[in-house]
Amino acid sequence: MNGTTDIRITTLAERPELVDALWGMKDSWPEFATQDQIAWLLYPWMVAELPDYVFVATDGATGEVVAKAFSVPFALHAPGRDGRLPAQGWDRVLLWASSDLRRAAQPDTVSAIEISIRPDRQREGLSGRMLAAMRETARARGFAEMVAPVRPSGKPAEPEASIHEYAYRTREDGLPHDPWLRVHVRAGGVIDSVAPLSMTITGSLAQWREWTGLPFDTAGPVRVPGALSPVRCEPEQGYAVYVEPNVWVRHPLGPVAV
Repeated sequence: MNGTTDIRITTLAERPELVDALWGMKDSWPEFATQDQIAWLLYPWMVAELPDYVFVATDGATGEVVAKAFSVPFALHAPGRDGRLPAQGWDRVLLWASSDLRRAAQPDTVSAIEISIRPDRQREGLSGRMLAAMRETARARGFAEMVAPVRPSGKPAEPEASIHEYAYRTREDGLPHDPWLRVHVRAGGVIDSVAPLSMTITGSLAQWREWTGLPFDTAGPVRVPGALSPVRCEPEQGYAVYVEPNVWVRHPLGPVAV
């Protein structure tokens, strides 16, 4: 296993030549999870308009991209939002960030959007290092808080479990039961609330069969590998819908060093 001491983490603004490698990096997202329509629209926007908030980790020996992360600045405390994290989670914060930049609204918070590690470089602690880089960069830019609509990594093993119970489940030591939530809490994050409608993916039955290899021929909930909750299949109507719950974590950031 490779170590992480020779890993260099930078923003895409600092190393724009890595944009093609960023897009080409393999990740472990299940195919259906890449079909979110808001992601299709706004991921290219993040890369083009917010390269200071896009992070890449490269291996010092090979120069290859081994991890990537996306974040966005937005106005959480704007009128009508009032500091409340939205139930629509991941999708809503992306739309807020896009709208705020277009209207030149002053951002007051940074939201993490994604941290992905190349499959052959997982279990090296890279996710924690990418999270730390996002936190430190937000703090250095004067933000008092970073938030994250966290996709609990252990939840696909329990798709029928209530996210409201799962999000607050703890071990004997008081840390979250979920491994990815545990990384956030250890980094200084605090679980705030559940985002029950964080991502919505719709598709025809033919599309879901292509994405998952499953028949999708029976009405009702369908367990799909990698899904945090069952996919609802409606064969008489010819479609299926997946609504993914996430967990909002707030990361208070310390004062900027002088």
